Amino acid sequence: MKLDVDGLSVLFPYEYIYPEQFSYMLELKKSLDAKGHCVLEMPSGTGKTISLLSLIVSYMKYNPATVGKLIYCSRTLPEIEKVLAELKNLMKYYDRVAKEPHKIVGLALSSRKNLCIHPTVSKEKDGKIVDGRCHSLTASYIRARHLNDQSIPICNFYDSFDLDGREFPLQPGIYNLDDLKKLGQDMGWCPYFLARQAVVHANIVVYSYHYLLDPKIAQIVSKEISKNTVVVFDEAHNIDNVCIDSMSVRINRRVLDKCSTNLQVLEKTIDKAKEQDTKKLKEEYYRLVEGLKDATVARETDIVLANPILPDEILQEAIPGSIRNAEHFVFFLKKLVEYLKMRLRVQHVVQESPAGFLKDIYGKICIDRKPLRFCAERLSCLIKTLEIPDISDLSPLVLMSHFATLISTYTKGFTVIIEPFDEKSPTVSNPILHLACLDSSIAIKPVFDRFQTVVITSGTLSPLDMYPKILDFHPTLMSSFTMTLARQCLLPMIVSKGNDQVAISSKYETREDIAVIRNYGSLLIEMASIVPDGMVCFFTSYLYMDNVVASWYDQGIIDQLLKYKLLFIETQDSAETSLALFSYIKACENGRGAVLLSVARGKVSEGVDFDHHLGRAVLMFGIPYVYTQSKILRARLEYLRDQFQIKENDFLTFDAMRHAAQCVGRVIRGKTDYGIMVFADKRFSRTEKKGKLPKWIQEHLRGSFCNLSVEEATQIAKKWLKQMAQPFSRDDQLGVSLLTLEQLQNEDFQKKIFSRAQQL
Repeated sequence: MKLDVDGLSVLFPYEYIYPEQFSYMLELKKSLDAKGHCVLEMPSGTGKTISLLSLIVSYMKYNPATVGKLIYCSRTLPEIEKVLAELKNLMKYYDRVAKEPHKIVGLALSSRKNLCIHPTVSKEKDGKIVDGRCHSLTASYIRARHLNDQSIPICNFYDSFDLDGREFPLQPGIYNLDDLKKLGQDMGWCPYFLARQAVVHANIVVYSYHYLLDPKIAQIVSKEISKNTVVVFDEAHNIDNVCIDSMSVRINRRVLDKCSTNLQVLEKTIDKAKEQDTKKLKEEYYRLVEGLKDATVARETDIVLANPILPDEILQEAIPGSIRNAEHFVFFLKKLVEYLKMRLRVQHVVQESPAGFLKDIYGKICIDRKPLRFCAERLSCLIKTLEIPDISDLSPLVLMSHFATLISTYTKGFTVIIEPFDEKSPTVSNPILHLACLDSSIAIKPVFDRFQTVVITSGTLSPLDMYPKILDFHPTLMSSFTMTLARQCLLPMIVSKGNDQVAISSKYETREDIAVIRNYGSLLIEMASIVPDGMVCFFTSYLYMDNVVASWYDQGIIDQLLKYKLLFIETQDSAETSLALFSYIKACENGRGAVLLSVARGKVSEGVDFDHHLGRAVLMFGIPYVYTQSKILRARLEYLRDQFQIKENDFLTFDAMRHAAQCVGRVIRGKTDYGIMVFADKRFSRTEKKGKLPKWIQEHLRGSFCNLSVEEATQIAKKWLKQMAQPFSRDDQLGVSLLTLEQLQNEDFQKKIFSRAQQL
């Protein structure tokens, strides 16, 4: 259908549209017109992706000077593939309506591991090994040696791309990862480097968050993208954690021991280079005197390591004299490794600021701040000069160089924490040094500054006003959309007590209480006896889940549960979890029914959709607060309080509630779907907790559904499931939750839609 969105003609590839999709497009257009950033929350399963793509593609078509490109960032590979499938569908519709082929180039970019077609390298499972082997076959000096000695292996796919592929831009079309690999096979070109080159010219690029938020990758992949680009971060409820992880470094004894081994290899390689070709090392020295700008002029395949920070000024400076000479630099790194080993000899937790750490390192081994700042860049130059073919073994040394560069560059927003043991095993001595980023705005600031519109969107962003604070930006608008339903297809309930009237809660004081665990068990059995097909349960942690399940075995609850459904459990091992998930789906498909026990913040809570019969009920056992004794978390909470005036309790509740909403949101994946959401903890009844749930869940959480006992919840669910079992077709939705073009153009509907977005 052809829509008129506030004066913009938008092609939408379906015959029907949800009212909230139209509202979403209206808000998005306002943000594009204002050339500002926005935060938009839209319910799960209401067509957020196609709404974004339809509007932005039309905007690009009619305003090419204002918006020239779309960068769509998603978290996981299946989500990236989903976006490209929607985009392909949209472009087919454009071809049908326009009766001529479109001229848009859209593609996905992923790691070498997912795009490699080399017969032996592509068989490797580990991404770092694939990167290292790829580099050892494509580096310019390897290929130069191959010209003189044909026995030296190179990658023919890259060689062929380098000779012919650069001259041929990608033909208009939408290319997912399989399409790129097929094109690579047909043409004999490397799909990874083909995609890397195409990113600059393509109209739409879909890739992972890290390609923009992690400076080490962004510098290589995304540096040439123009300012008039719209950036979309989809499923962005965890974006602050992604930013923090991309700037944090963790070093233990094992890493430092490997660094020592790496340095011995570097020493031998330098000695060998001095014997064979001293000219190379001298040339490198003079280039470094001139400044880093010239030193980093290199071929794309030689870009081995990127800088973990983004300041351009650093490239204008000359490298400090103390580390220009290759041997001096290796000696400098050895001193640094020994210093870090010495710092790891601790009996208790040590916390200090980067400034304090730099003062200590200067006092103990006379290492100044400036050479530390250039550490990552200098190591990169040395590896290029020495022409080391496989750099995957050098990753510990690279990690340490990133640590040195980060700690000497940022004085604010970071802290150094040295712990004598890992939190997971407090009895085993395993000292760890954390350089923890506390400010998520550091990584995302260049994105907000560089691009004219950044859209942060997800189904669970409430409360919206927290994101501008923690990411430190000023959105032009923030909107949360409700869900229009022809029947009440979601049933949220808060169960706060058992049938014995004992309050249920996962809080620390009561989590060992047998009565609470028994009540959780009886809730699970009662629900399993009435809910058809699949049920998913989320616990607050793996430890809590293990304790509860062990107790259920002793109480005979597991045996009772197996009368109704099969039981599968998520573990910390990803292969085991994948198998459990596969078996769970199989049990739901063949009608036996199953229960899956999982953990909030685990694999299942983030990336898996339990649509239709795969998830008819979700039980959230407790409020998933993050482990509050963590030293890194405590440091972050202090920083948020001092810098952004965010109270400790406000942030912890916000974080717990967004994860709870993410877990229960797995059950509804569309308006024809239906599911029960059970919040099993008396604390959910409190206004400050309930008020932080997304609007589309809150509006269905009536007062009579709060503070229930297990028996009351079971009776409500039973009655509701009978209603859901009645026939329900598209015709029942028409005119209410699903609109035709004529209905959409009706004035009354237009007024309703304009008032639907709840602007903050």
